[in-house]
Amino acid sequence: MSYAETFVSTSAIDAAAADWLVRRGRGMTPAEEAALSHWLKADPRHARTFASLEQTWHSFERLKELSPAERERLEADLPAMPVRPRRATVLIFRTALAAAAAFVLVYVGWWRPARATAPFAEMAVTETGGQRKLSLPDGSSVDLNTDTTVEVAYTATERRVRLQRGEAQFSVAKNPPRPFVVEVAGVDIRAVGTAFNVRRRPGSVEVIVTEGKVRVADTQKGASLLTVKTPADEPLLVAGERVLIGVTASSPVPEAPVPISSPEIERALAWQERRLVFDGTPLSEVVAEFNRYNRHKLVIADARLNGRQFGGTFAVGNQEAFVRLLESRFGVTTERTDSQTLLRLAETETSP
Repeated sequence: MSYAETFVSTSAIDAAAADWLVRRGRGMTPAEEAALSHWLKADPRHARTFASLEQTWHSFERLKELSPAERERLEADLPAMPVRPRRATVLIFRTALAAAAAFVLVYVGWWRPARATAPFAEMAVTETGGQRKLSLPDGSSVDLNTDTTVEVAYTATERRVRLQRGEAQFSVAKNPPRPFVVEVAGVDIRAVGTAFNVRRRPGSVEVIVTEGKVRVADTQKGASLLTVKTPADEPLLVAGERVLIGVTASSPVPEAPVPISSPEIERALAWQERRLVFDGTPLSEVVAEFNRYNRHKLVIADARLNGRQFGGTFAVGNQEAFVRLLESRFGVTTERTDSQTLLRLAETETSP
């Protein structure tokens, strides 16, 4: 029996995680690797438990680096705990916390796990109009925009954030052996050390890179979702580029990156300063942006208004100032209720 085959289990999830870890240690077929990936993604607890046991596995493996005399002396300090056989290759301690705590206390003198590689899990949510900054244990950070949900799951080998809805700006601390991946709607955005903005739009995923470079791939297939001019080109999205990946089909659709100017980046990221910046923007898009941040909704009740273009800078919560501008300068009449404001052209339109 090796130390790598000694695990702790007090629940079905613990037992399953231990079984997967042993199977991986013996070598897995592609089908088993796919099944493990599916199991890890099925429940956040699966990933957390697997990462915890994986870390313990690596810890016991470090015993091999000690001399027999050192190992015997240190193991003598461990509290004796009876075990019962479960499988030929897996033994399970009766008490998970006791085993883990005993190991940490005994071996803290020769091995200290780096804080940045410790398992970590958290969910962060913002409501309509809300924003939040989430600081991660490796030095990375996530700025959440309005009506956004992210789910963070760090393991010893990967840093993964699932953007369930909304928009977020990611500033990633460099750690090449432990990639940082943002997963959204079947799209993986993988970075090493960079900054980028991800927005889940209706039917698409928008990625804007402001620093460094990222890879954009299909979560399930692993294939790049960035089209390139020649096969020799590396499919990367670099600083100053944007891509809009369609996700309405059965799988994400590859797209070509396009350059994005500094003013366009400023407008796209103005939300971080709680501003909306428009420049020749159709009214339909202006209304949609205001509605992201406000429970009281603007509704275009006159189709003639949809294509009208507007510019200016507004606070995200000050849609009333924009409505007053429409009324005073653009011949728009309004009808207000508790939940919405209807926008129509006046019978006698005032030219802008």
